[in-house]
Parts: sequence; C-alpha cells; structure tokens
Amino acid sequence: MEPRVARLHRELARAGLRFRPHVWLSTDWFSPQGATGFAVPFYLAHPRLARLEGRNMLQVEGGEREWCMKLMRHEAAHALDHAYRLHQRRRWREVFGSFGAPYRASYVPRFNSRDHVFNLDHGYAQSHPAEDFAETFAVWLQPRSGWRRAYAKWPALEKLEYVEELIGEIAPQRPQRSTRERMDSLPTLTMTLRDYYRRKKAHYGDAHRTVYDGDLRRLFSDDPARARRRPASGFLRERRPELRRQVARWTGQHVFVVDEVLKGMIVRCRELALGLAQSERETAAGAAALLTLHTVRHSRMRHREYFR
Repeated sequence: MEPRVARLHRELARAGLRFRPHVWLSTDWFSPQGATGFAVPFYLAHPRLARLEGRNMLQVEGGEREWCMKLMRHEAAHALDHAYRLHQRRRWREVFGSFGAPYRASYVPRFNSRDHVFNLDHGYAQSHPAEDFAETFAVWLQPRSGWRRAYAKWPALEKLEYVEELIGEIAPQRPQRSTRERMDSLPTLTMTLRDYYRRKKAHYGDAHRTVYDGDLRRLFSDDPARARRRPASGFLRERRPELRRQVARWTGQHVFVVDEVLKGMIVRCRELALGLAQSERETAAGAAALLTLHTVRHSRMRHREYFR
C-alpha cells in the first residue's frame, strides 16, 4: 500500500495542495467524521490476506491498482473536507446540497443521469451530497482523466469546475483542522479473522429467502405435470457464474451480495420443487431480471458501518 499512498500524495502535490491525509489499516475503507485521514482495509496489506478476502467475499475491494486509487482519491476528498470544513461554505451547499441531509437507507441509482460524475460503482455520487463531492473530487484529481471533455455539456461539469475553483483557493492554505486520529486501527482490534468474516457475511447476507417465492413461481412452475422438466435449482446453479457476473455489473453491487441472493433463490427453487416452464433462453433472461430486482431490494446502501 505504501507506493499507492505515495502516488496519492504526488497527485495532491501536483494539484498544488499542501494537505496530505494520513492513512492507516483497519477493517474497511472510511474517513471518520472530523478525521483528516482515512482507513484502508487490512487485507490489502498482504497478498495472502487479499486471497483470503477473495475466497470469502468473492472480490477484493480495491485489490486492483486503479480501483484502489479511485477509492483512495474518494476517501482523501472526505479527509480534505474535514480538514478545511468545506461543506460549511454556502457555495458548496449550493452545488452539492446539504451536508447534514440524512443518508438514505437505500437508493436506486439513475445510470443515465448527467447530474453526477461516475467514479465508484453503483452511481455512488447519487447517494448523498458528501459522496457527490468526494466522487467529483476523485474524478477531478485523477491524472489525465480529461474531465472537461468527458463531462462536456453535462450538468456535472459545473461541480467539477467548482472543485477546481475551490482547490485553487485553499491549495496554499494550512488546514483549519489536523488530527492523527486512527479510528479502529489494526493494533486496537482483537477480533479474529473468523469473527471478521462471520460479521461481514452476516452484514451482506440474505436470510429472508421466502421473499423470492412469488416471483420464482411466476418464472418457473410447480405444476406436477411438468415434474419431468429440468429442475429450476439445477438450471440456476449451472448459470450461477454468468448470472452473478452479469448482475453485479448491472447493479454495481458487491459480488457477494449478488451471490447470496442467487443462492437463496436456488435453495427456494429446490424446496418448492420448481421446474422450467419456458425455453432456457427465455428463462435465463427472466432469471437475470429477477436477480437484479432482488439484489437491488436486498442492498442497503448505508454510510460506513464499522466492525468493532
């Protein structure tokens, strides 16, 4: 991680900023309210831990270099906001909205929206004004992003231009606030890896599987006359990697979330003795749509919940 932190600091220096966020290892990506630094998940500190995360959660958030840099720029924006109290400015509120607005328990992003930039998955800029600012700053800071051309004629361009104006003003200034606070830093945590993954899977998991029943019965059939037709559970198991990949891409959700929903559907198909009622092509399209619907239903986009 050290070379990536150094790269982030070089990007901030090229932008003319004196500010440098401090970075520490914890259980997730987050910048606590008021902190002038941010945490990165411990599993990025060693390849074996990254492989363990991948086996348990089916993906490693920030495991690829460019993905990691997108996340670091985003979290650096939160730390920058805390350091200079940017969200207290009237113009900031006019551009991004009220920082004090409550985080919504869930939201469905509008992927055709031109009011927000796109940096992280799931249209994260649309979740809250603070995230809108962080995503806008991340796009602005990214070297050779060509944001003027990429967002030309988009309403989001005004936000990017405001960020450039704002950074030009504060760049030479000392931060109004500076702290080395390291919330939930790795040395202070006592949980085992087993406990960590048990809690994380419970957070992302899906225990209410009967909610799928009505939709599954509409897609498949429990008619005994069709008993010899292919079992729906076997069909979904065969298509599982493809469906998981496809729906994760469509929704921007964590692959583990999509897989948990899909596993629940497979279990209910087996318990309800459902079979295919249409062609495999039609069923595959219906299954993808149904999985997308329930993945969005299940997902609860909340501000960072920390493992303690």
